[in-house]
Amino acid sequence: MASIPLREARRKANPLVRGRQFLKQWTLFARQFAKHPGMIGSIIPSSSMLVDSMLAGVDWERTRLLVEYGPGVGTFTRPILDHMHPDATLLAIDLNVDFITYLREEVRDPRLRAVHGSAVDVRRLIAETGHAQADYILSGLPFSTLPAGVGDRICAETEAMLRPGGAFLVYQYSAYVRRLLLPAFGHVEAGVEWKNIPPCRIFRAFKREAIAQAA
Repeated sequence: MASIPLREARRKANPLVRGRQFLKQWTLFARQFAKHPGMIGSIIPSSSMLVDSMLAGVDWERTRLLVEYGPGVGTFTRPILDHMHPDATLLAIDLNVDFITYLREEVRDPRLRAVHGSAVDVRRLIAETGHAQADYILSGLPFSTLPAGVGDRICAETEAMLRPGGAFLVYQYSAYVRRLLLPAFGHVEAGVEWKNIPPCRIFRAFKREAIAQAA
């Protein structure tokens, strides 16, 4: 009998399934953007080039827990699962219950844990998966529109919950998040993915212990 991930891959390969999935994604994404524009960075989902750029440096063989803040309709969620080790876990956290419901219904992969909650509570949510720390944490949350102090708390909690050598991977449409990342992480790499609408800024913030060990 085929495994659940294999059956899911075969199902997604069907052109009719892909078409229905695409329409459902866009409809949900546009509806949620209209309702909560401050919680979603752009009305247009991320391009495949941005996804590839953000995930390019991930050590998939070593990764056992990857956390995603704001998974939305799964633009990053599905490629992450395609790369992840069979024993790994993807913890997807979103404040929008409609997105979480969608992921639970549409992504039939036992490695995915889609949770309705806040990134501020990542310490508790990681503990509930049975892990002590995450290897990588990915975020598309629009930090520039978050309430005062929330972005700082998310960055501090994220740094605390990453393993040495892990990284906080952030994609944004402004440079605002850099001022939040630097106090928490110290070492931040930045770039731009131009093949996205609009062009998107990329930040990789590394756990301080990793920098110290490499020195």
